[in-house]
Amino acid sequence: MERIINMETIRVASLFCGCGGMDLGIQGDFTFLGKNYPQLPFKVVYAADNDPYATTIYNNNFEHKCVTKDVRDIVPSRIPDHDILLGGFPCQSFSIIAQNPQRLGFKDERGKLFFEMVNVLKEKQPRFFIGENVKGLLSANEGKAFPMIIKEFENAGYHVHHKLLNASEFGVPQKRERVFIVGFREFDDYFNFRFPQPNTLIGSKVKLKQVLDKDANKEEKWFFSQRAVDGMMRVREKMNKGRVQDLEQPCNTISSHLAKVSLNGTDPVLMIDNRYRRLTPREAARIQSFPDNFLLDTVSENRQYKAIGNAVPPVLMWQVANALTKSILSTSNLEAEQEQYYLQGV
Repeated sequence: MERIINMETIRVASLFCGCGGMDLGIQGDFTFLGKNYPQLPFKVVYAADNDPYATTIYNNNFEHKCVTKDVRDIVPSRIPDHDILLGGFPCQSFSIIAQNPQRLGFKDERGKLFFEMVNVLKEKQPRFFIGENVKGLLSANEGKAFPMIIKEFENAGYHVHHKLLNASEFGVPQKRERVFIVGFREFDDYFNFRFPQPNTLIGSKVKLKQVLDKDANKEEKWFFSQRAVDGMMRVREKMNKGRVQDLEQPCNTISSHLAKVSLNGTDPVLMIDNRYRRLTPREAARIQSFPDNFLLDTVSENRQYKAIGNAVPPVLMWQVANALTKSILSTSNLEAEQEQYYLQGV
C-alpha cells in the first residue's frame, strides 16, 4: 500500500503557468473581496511558461521562480520530482485525422503541446494531475477530440474525472466556464475525489460593480473615442453580441484580447454616464479573482491584459485544490484505519 503523503509537502510542477493563476490558487493564502482563502498543503517546486512577460509578473509575485521556457524544450526527466502536475494546456488546433484507429491531429504546432504534459506524466508518474481548458474542448471536432484526450491521460496511467465549472458559482465575478480534468494514479484517490459544489446562489453571486474602480471613471484614457462609437453605430444592425455589461451581474468571460478591445468585438465593456469605457488591467485582474496585492505593473498594460486574460481564476482553482485536499485526507484516513485494523489482527 502506498504511504500517505505528508500534507505539508505536496509538491507541484506547473506547466503553462502563465502569470500564476493556477499556482496561486493551489497554494492558497490570499484574500479576495475580504474573504480569506487559507493556505493549502501544496508547494510549487517547478513552474515554466514560454511568455517572458507573463513570467515576469509571476516572478514578482511568488517566492519560487518560474523559468521562461518552451514546454517542448523541457526534458521530463529533469523536472524535479513532484506529487501533482498542473497544466492549462493550449487547446487550439485539435482536429481528428481520418485514420484507423482515429488519432488526434493538429492544424498547427500549438495543438501538440498537450502531449508534452502527457510525456511528463509518463516519465515522472506523479500521484495526481490537474488540467484546465475552455468549454469548447468538450465539443471540438464534433465531440470526438475530448474522449481521445482523456484516453491519452488514461494511457499515461491515470484514472480521470472531468467537469465543466462556472467560475461565477464559486465566488468569482465572471461567467467563465472551464473544463477541469483531474487525474489519479491510484484508484483509491480517484474513488474518494469529488469536485467542489457551487457555493454561490444565483442571487448572491459576486457582481461586476463590486470590483470596478471608480477612480477609472475620472480618467479619459479608459473611455472610447467618439470616432470608435460612430464606427460601431454604422454596423450596429449586424451586431448581436451584447458586450455592455450588467453591473448587477458577474462579468462575461474576459480574454487576452482586452488589450485590443473594440466596440465591434466580443470583449466586455462598460457604460458609464452614457459613455463606453474599457476595463483597466486591475479591474480585469479582479474579475479573474486576483487579490489587489498581486503585482501587475512590472510589464506594460497590454502585456498585463494578455497575461490576466489567459489566467485561471485563483479562487476557482483554490476550490478545486481544496476539494483535492479533502480527498487526500479521506484516502489517508482510510489507509490509517486499514493499517490499524491489520495491526490489531496480528
